[in-house]
Amino acid sequence: MGKETKVGMVSLGCPKNQCDAELMLAKIAEAGYKIVPEAGLADVVVINTCGFITSAKEEAIEEIMEAINRKNDGINKKIIVTGCLAQRYQKQMDDEFPEIDGVLGLGRNDAIVETIEKVLAGERVMDFGSIDELDMEGKRMQSTLPHYAYLRIADGCDNCCTYCAIPQIRGRFRSRKIENIVKEAGILVKKGVKELIVVAQDTTNYGIDLYGRYALPELLRELAKLDIKWIRLLYCYPERMTDELIDLIASEPKICKYIDLPLQHCDEEILHDMGRSGDRASLTALIKKLRDRIPGLTLRTTFITGFPGETEAQFTELAEFANEIKFDRLGCFAYSQEDDTPAADFENQVDEREREHRAEIIMEQQEIRVSEAFAALTGTETEVVCEGYDRLFEMYFGRDASYAPEIDGMIYFSCKKKLHTGDFVKIRFTDCLDNNLIGEVVEESR
Repeated sequence: MGKETKVGMVSLGCPKNQCDAELMLAKIAEAGYKIVPEAGLADVVVINTCGFITSAKEEAIEEIMEAINRKNDGINKKIIVTGCLAQRYQKQMDDEFPEIDGVLGLGRNDAIVETIEKVLAGERVMDFGSIDELDMEGKRMQSTLPHYAYLRIADGCDNCCTYCAIPQIRGRFRSRKIENIVKEAGILVKKGVKELIVVAQDTTNYGIDLYGRYALPELLRELAKLDIKWIRLLYCYPERMTDELIDLIASEPKICKYIDLPLQHCDEEILHDMGRSGDRASLTALIKKLRDRIPGLTLRTTFITGFPGETEAQFTELAEFANEIKFDRLGCFAYSQEDDTPAADFENQVDEREREHRAEIIMEQQEIRVSEAFAALTGTETEVVCEGYDRLFEMYFGRDASYAPEIDGMIYFSCKKKLHTGDFVKIRFTDCLDNNLIGEVVEESR
């Protein structure tokens, strides 16, 4: 086909996976292939899969089947699958999807161009290698909106929670060097990025493998020297929220007063069985400490309901904990019984419908709390970044520092003058509709 070949990338799952996709896209573009925005326009479609939990695996398989159908219809000529599902289920990818032309393990993402060339020449490629070979460095083709970007500081995980397959898929925790991260961040800033979102499987563990110490505060100080508006932290573990890190978040204006703290549960027995530490009292004390020392903090967490052995009393404790703490942002997931994880073989598995029902209860309670909190914001002001215009509602939409992109929803607001994506404006909240904050601009963009 030659280099006029069109390549489309479908990237599923978390921001870390998106970083992998952006590295591959840059290599593909550098090799002279034309990148197209939709899989249906591509000669070669690359599906960067997620394989974390059942729902993610189902989504990935559905995407693969859609590509196969397009291939049968003569639209997509070649299909390449990479990402966590490919890494986790190597033999199944080979055996169950003969229509796939290439499968790459995570450690072979850097061979994406070579793989495209091979499949175009008629070869079927199954290439895995070692997960330790996953390359986190190099040029990226940014796939987010221009004003924000994910900044991966490490990959892999050493926590080995009993419900989680990430250590098997992504391998041991591996930090990037501070100078490499800062260099990449500087390139992004020069391209117009105004918000850096720091990600890893466990951002608070950053540096322990490379420097023998928790080096996240050191890294953040270097990033704060850049001409950047916001620095946001995701995936912080409670046991590693050190005083140094807390004080830095509180004192550095460029760091969003936003902490994503995935707790998963509050019952000591459940947490122990999950391979995690803490209990309701210690977690409550930590959250009080965070809120006392970081004024205006937005706290996000995630829970898992229906973990093996979770009793009605333990679930009730979790619901009471959520009501007591009043998290600003909360996601709740029914436990997913994952292959080759210790918890999958635990006794007293909770019925799947009951797991889902418990998650629904937690989220219904959260909706009520959010509605009450949002109603109290009427008349207050905040600074938002514009991310687009909704033609149906005839309003702009965007986020303030308390909203993470792709996770926390949007704020809708009116403005008499035309705005552009990436503009920052000050708005005043005027209403709340279906748990969406509504406002109006009170200061011009800059």
